[in-house]
Amino acid sequence: MTRLVAALAALCLAAIVGGTALYVQTAGPGSCDASSFAGAAIGAPFELVDTSGNTVTDAEIIDGPALVYFGYTFCPDVCPFDMARNALAVSILEEKGKDLDLVFVTVDPNRDTPEVLARYAEDMHPGMIALSGSDEQVKEAANAYRVYYAKGEGDDEFYLMDHSTFTYLMFPGNELGAFFRRDVSAEEIAEISGCLMASL
Repeated sequence: MTRLVAALAALCLAAIVGGTALYVQTAGPGSCDASSFAGAAIGAPFELVDTSGNTVTDAEIIDGPALVYFGYTFCPDVCPFDMARNALAVSILEEKGKDLDLVFVTVDPNRDTPEVLARYAEDMHPGMIALSGSDEQVKEAANAYRVYYAKGEGDDEFYLMDHSTFTYLMFPGNELGAFFRRDVSAEEIAEISGCLMASL
């Protein structure tokens, strides 16, 4: 049942953002069109908790271009792969003198405390921003990004989380630049993100 709900949520997200997914999958090196993403209903104000235990807002976190991803640190395969790819995209742009923030929001706040997220961020990328919060805060942020998540299989502390796996390129003011599926490479993310950043 949870797989069906996840599939329906993914279909709804694709419908909301229109042709964005097709653009991201088919765009070649050097091509970008910021107008392709105008009006997408992704991103909204939120309050979360950073790795120091401080409450932060979306305006404080996304004060420049940022790749935003929702996942959890106990994820056995998908999340670490996606975040490593996103970190590589950020590093590629850093080498070109372009600043792109890397943001990770947990969908598992019960296990992902600020301390756990601090260690996770340190392992992933030195500039990574990792956020948690109360169940209500995380739900509000996930809803703002149309992110599906639910507790999956497993007992006690060894459960898994089902969740959508899009990476969002966001700009200040909750403006969506693009979203990337799992099959988009770090090089493609860097290319498209850099092009969109230069177009603003």
